[in-house]
Amino acid sequence: MPSSILFFLFLQLFFAVQPCHRVVTSAAAGGRWQILQKSIGIVAMHMQLLNNDRVVIYDRTDFGRSNLSLPQGKCRDDSSELVIKHDCTAHSVEYDVLANKFRPLMVQTNVWCSSGAVVPDGSLIQTGGFSDGERKVRTFYPCNGDCDWVETGDGLKAKRWYATNHILPDGKQIIIGGRRQFNYEFYPKTSSPDVYSLPFLAQTNDRGSENNLYPFVFLNSDGNLFIFANNRAILFDYKTGKVVKTYPAIPGGDPRSYPSTGSAVLLPLKNLDAATIEAEVLVCGGAPKGSLEKAAKRNFVKALDTCGRIKINDPNPQWVMETMPYARVMGDMTLLPNGVVLIINGAGAGTAGWENGRNPVLNPILYWPNGAAGSRFESLNPSTIPRVYHSTAILLRDGRVLVGCSNPHIGYEFNGVLFPTELSLEAFSPPYLDAQHNYLRPTIVSSTASKGKYIGYGQKLLVRFKVTGKLMADRISVTMVAPAFNTHSYSMNHRLLVLGNTRVTSVGTSTYDIQVTTPRSGYLAPSGHYILYVVHQDIPSTGIWVKIL
Repeated sequence: MPSSILFFLFLQLFFAVQPCHRVVTSAAAGGRWQILQKSIGIVAMHMQLLNNDRVVIYDRTDFGRSNLSLPQGKCRDDSSELVIKHDCTAHSVEYDVLANKFRPLMVQTNVWCSSGAVVPDGSLIQTGGFSDGERKVRTFYPCNGDCDWVETGDGLKAKRWYATNHILPDGKQIIIGGRRQFNYEFYPKTSSPDVYSLPFLAQTNDRGSENNLYPFVFLNSDGNLFIFANNRAILFDYKTGKVVKTYPAIPGGDPRSYPSTGSAVLLPLKNLDAATIEAEVLVCGGAPKGSLEKAAKRNFVKALDTCGRIKINDPNPQWVMETMPYARVMGDMTLLPNGVVLIINGAGAGTAGWENGRNPVLNPILYWPNGAAGSRFESLNPSTIPRVYHSTAILLRDGRVLVGCSNPHIGYEFNGVLFPTELSLEAFSPPYLDAQHNYLRPTIVSSTASKGKYIGYGQKLLVRFKVTGKLMADRISVTMVAPAFNTHSYSMNHRLLVLGNTRVTSVGTSTYDIQVTTPRSGYLAPSGHYILYVVHQDIPSTGIWVKIL
């Protein structure tokens, strides 16, 4: 038989056994990867971008010694430390995005698997951890390179390990759950009782595997909290402690929360002047029920390849299921400036936990929320570095995504293991950053929310920008993104708002003014720092920092 016929039959057989996905693709997949730092000396298990374009990164203190020394002969002495009681190495760094440099920071107690949020003054307040850190509160104030962590005593009333934080409209944080904590509390403290029961967390706890840690929490447009744990969700009035709405379980009933770790985002909020704002949550990936127990026996089950999407303000909300191009557990979901969702990192089999992940998923994908059903996913260029357990990803102001970590080991392991401890930082540039789009890309010239000023709620905001190519006025928008605290495949406090009442006018050669209205309340945009973008034909500008009060 001629070789050409054999090849043709092979192709027929190959495509016949492939799963059917309607995926948006191109001749050459999009996106570019760049190594920023081969090693920052620590594992980037937690990351938060601050309004000075620096990223606070930290891992845990009981990995043993890191590969980065503390400066000026500093050492941490901790008699309760489980591994190294006299430790002169760093377990946190500050990464300067603009300079591509990093410097060591010093944490006093164990910050492993903790949580946090940026408060209105721009500082990061981080809570909880493990062992001697489980009730601690730590603050990092943005600075020009001479600041460090400030630790308060036991600022929490309950032990918070694998908890979720969310910033509230009044600037306080709510801290929800954690291992064997079926409750929540607030920080800073204002009234008694200090800890409030949340039976939903006990109801979603699977014996032996939990599957309800790091619950997905989103502030809804009505001021209540959408809380997803395991395979189901509630709308919760945290002020009264009452469940406002109970949502149906996600179809299939498989868990999506740690350690069967999926990821979730609140899709972009639009039409902000409407009486009832449509809010949708997207939950993707995870692991089938029982996967953790099977992984303990070295049987690594294929991860989930589905996403569930639900309109949380509908009178009769129902999940709509979609299929991803790749099964994925421990993936990270990030909102991009143009409202598209990036799904990145993770594994194709197993669960979170030590040595429990297999088949790294190297290809990021885009999810286009406004695309036609069945055609919303776009597969992108792969990384060469497996990013499995403890990997992180956050959006930067210039539209790139900072990617770090991977450590499925109980210590730092670089040799003789399936997936070595990864200390590098990468930048992933989505396709909108390709040079071929430069003629469409807006450049912000100025705004009425320039650096040092703040904007109020429900106010007119004017942004001046340039576009060298032909402007399509009906394809221009302004978005506002809250930077995320990212750890364990979940971006806390991450939200994107599409500002309404758009009016575009030409004010000069290739120069335009766009007028929009800011969100009407802290229910939509809690007070604090956001990145503001002008987006033209899905191509975003570099963002500018704005503060809403």
